[in-house]
Amino acid sequence: DHFLLASTPSRPVVAPRLGAWVIATMLLNSRLAAAAEVGAARLAGCRRRLPSSGEATGVLAVQKRSVSKLILIRHGQSIWNGKNTRFTGWCDVPLTVQGRVEAVAAGQLLRARGFEATKVDVAFSSELQRAHETCELALASMAGPDQESWCSDRIRRDSRLNERHYGVVQGEFKDADHVQETYGADTIREWRRSMHAKPPPLDESHPHFLPSPAPRTESLADCQRRTLDCFYDAIMPALMDEEGLPTPADERVVIVVAHSNTIRSLMAYLDDVPEELVPNLHVPNSVPILYPFDRTTRKVASTKLESAAGGSHARWMLSAQNHNRLRAALKPGGSLARAFFDAWSTEKKDHEGNRLLTMDEIENGLRELIKDNPNLDCGIAAVAKKIVRELSLTYGAEGGTITYDDFLQRAQDTTTALEATRGARAPEVPERPERRGVYARGIPSTSEYKRRSSLELP
Repeated sequence: DHFLLASTPSRPVVAPRLGAWVIATMLLNSRLAAAAEVGAARLAGCRRRLPSSGEATGVLAVQKRSVSKLILIRHGQSIWNGKNTRFTGWCDVPLTVQGRVEAVAAGQLLRARGFEATKVDVAFSSELQRAHETCELALASMAGPDQESWCSDRIRRDSRLNERHYGVVQGEFKDADHVQETYGADTIREWRRSMHAKPPPLDESHPHFLPSPAPRTESLADCQRRTLDCFYDAIMPALMDEEGLPTPADERVVIVVAHSNTIRSLMAYLDDVPEELVPNLHVPNSVPILYPFDRTTRKVASTKLESAAGGSHARWMLSAQNHNRLRAALKPGGSLARAFFDAWSTEKKDHEGNRLLTMDEIENGLRELIKDNPNLDCGIAAVAKKIVRELSLTYGAEGGTITYDDFLQRAQDTTTALEATRGARAPEVPERPERRGVYARGIPSTSEYKRRSSLELP
């Protein structure tokens, strides 16, 4: 690899100082390597592959798909979220201090994942201030020290992205006694989570009445119709077709900052969620959700994985700060495991183009999570710890790698096993001595793993 710069099977290209004997030696070595490669080293799904003959001769070529990226973000916490939650709807209330912190953290996370503000061609937000301020704070945070690299002119406000209208209960506390007594808990739950139920309409005497184009009341299906109108009239053209934007269409990034129900309804459409599973869709505040679109098919490009709503293409962006909010939104298994893998992976790939996660990346990712979540209790984290132990026992201090598919499969198998045994009485486990030293609350060092039995969990 130090000598061979690029080649084809028939005509290798080498540095000028090398002689013909170097070419012959390298071609011979590549054939010997190909013959010796019986298969990738693999133990329980953990891989560390030898280079293929294609790699040895520099022939490998990975075709790059033309992908545009849509990022959805629900606004940060508003003054009507939290403990004393109200039916906010079209009421224009501001963010709390926590909501502003969440918006800034979302921008920092996006920047850390390679989405600097300069890469955002267009940002859409609703007309309501809580979404618009979240959008501004996230973009400013994505710009980092280069604040001149973005401006609010790139934000396009559209009332079709406003929160769902809650009719006569708009502005009321969700747990208010008179609301519960008047309509009943089951009816209110149906309004909030189903597709077609809606509160009674308000009239001009209502303190939160707004003139047209504001509706009088809406179901989630009504909200979805206007959200999809905006999606096809404005968002998709900006993502795929609009000319005069800073980046070419095949590298385009569009951000949409909106509300719980507008994003829920859009995700239900993009993921083709069955109506009976729509109540399981939950969107936490200020957690970025990535949908890559294939420009050729104009459809979502990512694999559909298991989720609480039956399956989702969404790539949720996990961080130590939003971990608890994200776990509350996602069912353990496919989508949550993908969020963990994406958070820890540096896009390393093997010679077949499979994404890889190294032992060091898993260790560092777990350490960051545990630092901000000392009482971390998560099945995916337990799977990750087990993988680290096996990689350490197999490959020692040098470590190894696991593929994206293997990581997801392990997470899914563990989730299935846990669900099968849920409710069963756990066996009594003798108390273990407290760990001491640097890894007391983190994960053990490689030397510690080596000393352990293969049956002992870290």
